[in-house]
Amino acid sequence: MDKYKRIVFFTGAGISVESGIPTYRGSGGVWKKYNYQDYACEEAFHRDPEKVWDFHDQRRAMIESCEPNPGHKIITKIQQRRPKTSIVTQNIDGLHQRAGAKRVIELHGSIWRLRSPENGTVVENFEIPLQERKCGDNTWWRPDIIWFGDALNQETIDSAMMALEKCDLLISIGTSAVVYPAARMPEIAINNGADTIEINPEKTPISHLFQRSIRDSASRALSELFPEFVGN
Repeated sequence: MDKYKRIVFFTGAGISVESGIPTYRGSGGVWKKYNYQDYACEEAFHRDPEKVWDFHDQRRAMIESCEPNPGHKIITKIQQRRPKTSIVTQNIDGLHQRAGAKRVIELHGSIWRLRSPENGTVVENFEIPLQERKCGDNTWWRPDIIWFGDALNQETIDSAMMALEKCDLLISIGTSAVVYPAARMPEIAINNGADTIEINPEKTPISHLFQRSIRDSASRALSELFPEFVGN
């Protein structure tokens, strides 16, 4: 692995399962238990913002109780020693940052940020529960995450595409490859000649595109691929 200078780690919910955070669509996933139309779309927020915030306060509390796992930590160490390494994540949990990563492209936003729908103001907030659910202009804060039906932030997309276009190794970890447009993004690296590895316990709709697929957890697979970054 020493020959690679521009690695992109493309991570999904599967990397955080080892930390105790359930996936969204897999067995035991969040949307198996909750209807996203009641908690994770703009229409639900307009209908009952208190209900939506109660749900997200619970999610924030659950995520805060979890810790980054060895997979997150190995990726951070690689990034620290290879400065051109990029992390592109679909996760909103902030565990990459809590593991010490500094440059994380968050395709779907962060549950630890608030956004004003009125003027676009974005602020970090780690309160549990959120103390003030309304902005100074008496409108509701909303979580700065991509809900069902929301468009991705164009600047974020551009940053992710640039990283994928330039990488020489793409390692996709724990993504279901069914959420668009994120599901198509690994193809950018593939089409630009990068070497590719998929780490996922289960086969995905784009597994056939990767040169190598590892059916294992993120921590075990990364430990085998990068043994020099384990426990250092």
